[in-house]
Amino acid sequence: HSLAQHDAGAANTAIKLSSEQWRSDIRFLGDELAKRHRNAFHRLKREDYDTAVKSLYDGAPRMTDDEIIVGMMKIVAMVKDGHTNLIPRQFFRSGIFPVKYYWFSDGLYIIKAAPEHAGLVGAKVLRIGKMSVDDALRAAGAVNASDNEMGRRNYAPIMIKVPEILSGLKVIDDKTKLSLVVESDGKQRTVEISPTAAVNTLMQSPKEWLDLGGSSALPLYRKNPGETYWHEHLQDKKLVYIQHNGIANKEGEPVADFYRKVLELVEANPVEKLVLDIRFNGGGNNTLNVDVVKQLIRSKLNRRGSFFVIIGRDTFSAAQNLVNQLEKYTEATFVGEPTAAHPNHYGDNRPFELPNSKLTVRASSLWWQDLDPRDDRYWTAPEVAAEMSSYDYRMGRDPAFQAVLDYSLAEGFQQILAEAQRTGDVATFVTKYRKYKSDPKHRFVDTEGPINRAGYWLLERKRLNEAIEVFKLNTEYYAESANVYDSLGDAYQAAGNKEEAIKAYTKALSKDPTYTSSVEALKRLRAQ
Repeated sequence: HSLAQHDAGAANTAIKLSSEQWRSDIRFLGDELAKRHRNAFHRLKREDYDTAVKSLYDGAPRMTDDEIIVGMMKIVAMVKDGHTNLIPRQFFRSGIFPVKYYWFSDGLYIIKAAPEHAGLVGAKVLRIGKMSVDDALRAAGAVNASDNEMGRRNYAPIMIKVPEILSGLKVIDDKTKLSLVVESDGKQRTVEISPTAAVNTLMQSPKEWLDLGGSSALPLYRKNPGETYWHEHLQDKKLVYIQHNGIANKEGEPVADFYRKVLELVEANPVEKLVLDIRFNGGGNNTLNVDVVKQLIRSKLNRRGSFFVIIGRDTFSAAQNLVNQLEKYTEATFVGEPTAAHPNHYGDNRPFELPNSKLTVRASSLWWQDLDPRDDRYWTAPEVAAEMSSYDYRMGRDPAFQAVLDYSLAEGFQQILAEAQRTGDVATFVTKYRKYKSDPKHRFVDTEGPINRAGYWLLERKRLNEAIEVFKLNTEYYAESANVYDSLGDAYQAAGNKEEAIKAYTKALSKDPTYTSSVEALKRLRAQ
């Protein structure tokens, strides 16, 4: 976790720096982050980085401490690497606003609050200080380092609990109070809260705080949040559930022993589904993944429709590496939300200190490449999307677990594709594919590659018109991809339709002017 690494209390000693001291720290940050990170410009242009550093350096004399610190956090976050971060806890001197927000599928809600704000629990947040909730979350999302949008969805609601960050973002003018516009029972109201919570409540809410889901039966995923790993055998459902919340060994029960015991239980009983829940797993020690994966590979339930992995916005770092290995070596079906990390990503951060403010910056030192070096996915996407709504949380429901219970193997994309290749019935495939893609639970599934390969499979068999229809299907759903138009051009060219081939290749180059195969194909066609 980029935040969990810094869960110590803030220092009480106030530090007051001059403008020149701040500028010295800004210059040091700009120079050192670029040098110390394994590759700070993997997803960032050097000129954009240098411009941001210079802009903050030039503006510092006219800025407040909060604005300068938030400016430095933004520079670090530009690297787009959740392991590279700046969490200035010693400057969080005002306390924390005593509420916990969660970004549900239907908006931002207050799910926990200190007893004096019990009436806010369950309220939808519409406005935070001087900004709409969308603008405030967008601003906060640019402050905390993250690999992708899921990381921002995870941490932006935490950032907006900190008065100094809201002040630095100009969301509030007065750090002693926060005005919120909230909606409960269809009615809007404006409330004001003060930062009375301690800094160490930033990540973990105190036990006495009230919880939106407190009156409903506790769902399985919330039963043991503090346990590193645990399991439950649901005999009536013929299912074994494992929740694995950190890549670490539990005292007295190493992770390898735990999985051996659970999988022996699976082998000895009439279990039909195995669920591994790592949606709250922020990482740890990568070396512990190997024994886990080996045992899961050998399980009788390592097959499609029987082994499920629940992932989400907190699945990060070594937990992402676990996802990579499960994707590569097992028959797991992924359910839930996309992960918070790129499959191949930077990690193993190392700290360095800014000379005047003594703020600690962490920069990634290693490149973790578990998968193909060309695999530049934004995240690992679930095959079955299952997001939590505020109503789900209030009622103690778990959409991801329910999706596992409801899963039908026949609905899978690979099954639809395999059936089409077996029967040769392309028209039926197109109908089933459209239905599959129209289902919201499949919205994260990337089918561009398999559809493209299916098109070339048809081309090889001289089924030219059907190949054209399949490639056209890809242009509908992946309209921003140069590759899909390039492939369509190949099909038109094979069918002798020079005019449509030129149109398709030209379209490919409108998406990517450097797409080599389209450039060369157009040269050949125009020379004929």
